[in-house]
Amino acid sequence: MTIAERISEYAGRLQFQELPPDVVHQTKCLVIDTLGCAFGGYDSDVSRIAREMAAVATAAQPATIFCSGQKTSVELAAFANDVMVRYLDYNDGYISKGGGHPSDSIPALIAVAETVKARGQELIVAVNLAYEVFCKLCDVWDNKTHGWDHATAGGIASATGVARLLGLSVEQTLHAINLTVAMNIALNQPRVGNVSQWKSCAYANANRNAIFAAQLAARGMTGGSHLFEGRDGFFRAVSREPFELPRFGGQGGSYSVMRCLIKQFPLGYFAQTVVTAALEARSTIDDVSNVAQIHIRTSKSAVYYMADNEEKWRPRNAETADHSMPYTAAVAMMYGGIKRSYFAMPYLDDAKLLDLTSKIKCSASNDADESENGINPCEFEVTMRSGERKIIRVQHYRGHWQDPMSRNDLEEKFRSQVGDMLPKQRIGDLISLLWKLDDLPDMRPIIELMQI
Repeated sequence: MTIAERISEYAGRLQFQELPPDVVHQTKCLVIDTLGCAFGGYDSDVSRIAREMAAVATAAQPATIFCSGQKTSVELAAFANDVMVRYLDYNDGYISKGGGHPSDSIPALIAVAETVKARGQELIVAVNLAYEVFCKLCDVWDNKTHGWDHATAGGIASATGVARLLGLSVEQTLHAINLTVAMNIALNQPRVGNVSQWKSCAYANANRNAIFAAQLAARGMTGGSHLFEGRDGFFRAVSREPFELPRFGGQGGSYSVMRCLIKQFPLGYFAQTVVTAALEARSTIDDVSNVAQIHIRTSKSAVYYMADNEEKWRPRNAETADHSMPYTAAVAMMYGGIKRSYFAMPYLDDAKLLDLTSKIKCSASNDADESENGINPCEFEVTMRSGERKIIRVQHYRGHWQDPMSRNDLEEKFRSQVGDMLPKQRIGDLISLLWKLDDLPDMRPIIELMQI
């Protein structure tokens, strides 16, 4: 079978009853983490723009925008909701040959689930389908090698889950996938150098495209054939080489949700171990002004994405700052913690913070490059003016699947992002309801409790 045929066949076959209990539990963890991130990004300028765009649309079957409760079309609700989720760069991650944030598909799936009145179990199946497609693509395709955003894989993942929720046949799902491949090839350039606000929107736009593609396929629109393998297909134009997807979960392969990473800090993935090391080093230092130099040794990919040019030592906006290895390390060293306010003015112009940032050197480590499973180990060496040296080594951070967050950790992360946007009792009710996702008859109770 072609790649798209394999995906569509799997989408038509997977049943909730086949999912092991630990997979169902982990899926609920990821949904809870994702919705917490929506609260965290709600007040951002990017979210405001997305909500204003959504406000001009009406629909016969409307979907709800998280937190605000406003109604709009299903594809614009998916767009606006994922912009919220993505803004803080606090949602989950998956690192393999390629990588990205599969939880970005969840807002699209919830929007569609709301409009079709899908049960919680059906949403859990759709989430697993999206994760399987996204993560298995990342296992065999390094999306960044030729400059493609992970939203390129994300659109295919979302289309698969959406098609399942809409009840599409295997053939219709095939066309939904092929249409999405044709219409959603996303460039990585907006994430390079001075990172733009579109970083928060690329996967959200892929969700919008995926829903539109599935709606077209449901009405009989065809999407061509051999969209991966054909003469002008994905392999030739995008990946530049063919690949075969690994076995999907339940078909001899492991379920991908079990190897996804929940972030401890609202920063780019590769900063997680670095900041963990920096905070440990900070606890041993009385006065940061006595630091002469800091040398961070980590993976080549981490340096490539988060210490690639001079703008990472002098970020001009939050999007660049939270994807800067030297700046995030300096913030942790200077203040002993991570707050979002540190990634905006006046901190971006703070002379002492920038001076500390300038003392940080980042280089690739052969040992880190040889690590597997997205661990991204870090060696954090601090040299004091006195000549004293301190070396902190961190193998993986809290939230990595080899050191997972506890239920209490996850709930605390959720509460910290909601803050005072909801009454405490309602936060507790919402968390309790989300843990019972597989028992819910539809999405309405969750969406209602989320309204601020």
